[in-house]
Amino acid sequence: MKKIGIVGGVGWRATVEYYSEICQRANAWHRARKLPGTPSTPEIAIESLDLARALALLGNDKDETTWRRFDEYNRSALLRLEAAGADVALIACNTLHHRFEAIVRGVRIPVISILDATAKECARMGARQVLLLGTPLTMRSAKIREAFAKHGVELATPSGEVAREKTNTLIEELQRGRVKGAAVKMGRIVKASWPFEGDPVVCLACAELPLAFPGLSMQTCFKYAGVTYINTAAAHIDAVLAWVGIE
Repeated sequence: MKKIGIVGGVGWRATVEYYSEICQRANAWHRARKLPGTPSTPEIAIESLDLARALALLGNDKDETTWRRFDEYNRSALLRLEAAGADVALIACNTLHHRFEAIVRGVRIPVISILDATAKECARMGARQVLLLGTPLTMRSAKIREAFAKHGVELATPSGEVAREKTNTLIEELQRGRVKGAAVKMGRIVKASWPFEGDPVVCLACAELPLAFPGLSMQTCFKYAGVTYINTAAAHIDAVLAWVGIE
């Protein structure tokens, strides 16, 4: 199998989910085909970054030069994965994709975008208007909106300061492993923020947010309390497994 490289650590709980899910899906693929012997899994290399350092290096979109150290920190991780023999790579974080084009510059192996993978999934299921929940940078990113628009998907984000702050607080709680009541809190945020007609479709654009739904957290698309949720991390994993030939 092809070797997969993962830039992780931002944050680490989501990185664990990526590693676990790739291995579990590879084993399931092997068993479903009744192949003999021990199930094969792709070789995986992980570059786990320091969340505190990554946050400290965040730049200002009004000054491109302020992003240089942030881009280099993440690009260096990809280059180390390339040197370790990875055939394809993932950045296991939605927020970092705000700088995706700059980060992957000069990297010679394919790096699969979580934005393209998720937008394609939205289009496939006919979701043309989607509420995006994520970190403050993710929710205000014009580049992320543009990536979805290329696939005919219109994104909205919480317009009120209270809803945005509650989203950020929920992410911080999930990063600390506090999942009790998280799904209910999510539903309240969605109810207060959904701007379109019809039943809500929500893109969980932070790898920690799906952890609010134990038992459903690695499904690409699921329904909970009348809301359709799309898990960006699961869509990302779908894309890389398809790339290595496991679907």
